[in-house]
Amino acid sequence: MDCKATRRGCGVERVGRAALDEIIGVSTWAQHLRQTIAQVAACRSSVLIAGPSGTGKELIARAIHQQSERAAGPLIVVDCAAIPTTLFSSQLFGHVKGAFSGAACDTLGCFRAAEGGTIFLDELGELALDLQVQLLRVIQERSVTPVGSHRSVPVNVRIVAATNRELTREVETGRFRLDLYYRLNVVKLTTTPLNERPEDIEPLCRCFLDRWSIENGLPRRWLSPAAVRLLMACDWPGNVRQLQNVLERAAVFAEGEEITPAQLQEFIEPEMGQAVAGRIGYGDELAATDDHLCQGCDPMRPACASRGGPWPTMAECEARLIRETLEHTFYNQSAAARLLGIDWRVLARKMQKHGIALPRNHSRCA
Repeated sequence: MDCKATRRGCGVERVGRAALDEIIGVSTWAQHLRQTIAQVAACRSSVLIAGPSGTGKELIARAIHQQSERAAGPLIVVDCAAIPTTLFSSQLFGHVKGAFSGAACDTLGCFRAAEGGTIFLDELGELALDLQVQLLRVIQERSVTPVGSHRSVPVNVRIVAATNRELTREVETGRFRLDLYYRLNVVKLTTTPLNERPEDIEPLCRCFLDRWSIENGLPRRWLSPAAVRLLMACDWPGNVRQLQNVLERAAVFAEGEEITPAQLQEFIEPEMGQAVAGRIGYGDELAATDDHLCQGCDPMRPACASRGGPWPTMAECEARLIRETLEHTFYNQSAAARLLGIDWRVLARKMQKHGIALPRNHSRCA
């Protein structure tokens, strides 16, 4: 094997599914993100992707690479948190034969392995300050100096970085260099937690379950309407990654092709499951709720109007809508406010105005 050509350990990716097609969602954020990726991919600027863990930062980086003029080149993924400090320079910039004990041949390093393509620096905020200095020089000079060599080698790569830390706060506390922050923060994309876009949960579930059935060669699974509402009622601290894990476990152990809330409840994380369990009922009442939804009943039609009673006032209609929306979201006030198109503080005031209280056994989903 030619040691100079090796790219082992750099996470090289040349082909694969179109990452842009894997950015699933109908929310305003998801639609805007797909448009933004197309704009960002057309330029050569460095990109900083910020957001919580499990929100698809690496997927966004792959989509940018695949949509860019560098798509024919390699995408090198570097997990900054996983590289030991003593190996950082060799791993990223390469080394020459004999540079240190065990250096039996020349190696490229991740930056040179990404020549003509993109290097993705994941978990950038985990880098120590002395390593940040080394990275800054490479970005400024657009060249690397392999360990054991005095000759710099020009590199033509696009840098995309990601972090779940708030780098401005890290700069203020002295844990991240300001000059490196400005070098990387040319174009910034911010991901959104899943609990702030619950409308994306259903299409994500369909995608994950369809993919699971294809990969395993098993019959397709799907969620009942009540199961979807159960998932929408949770806050998902692990975001999309946590949702995917729950669905996969449910698909493996599902007794039939339809996944019900009772089956999901077993696989939702304990701190979430206990909270949801106190807000959801199973059996006839839940089935009746599903039947009501499936029959296309209009929840906005005043109930007393169909009985020939007096037409309800605006206040009565508003109170009824709020109650039914809260029941629909299992009394998740944030989710109810989003469905109603109002701020949660406005919802709280209206609940107080109409004397609407939460059930005694209610506890917010963690």
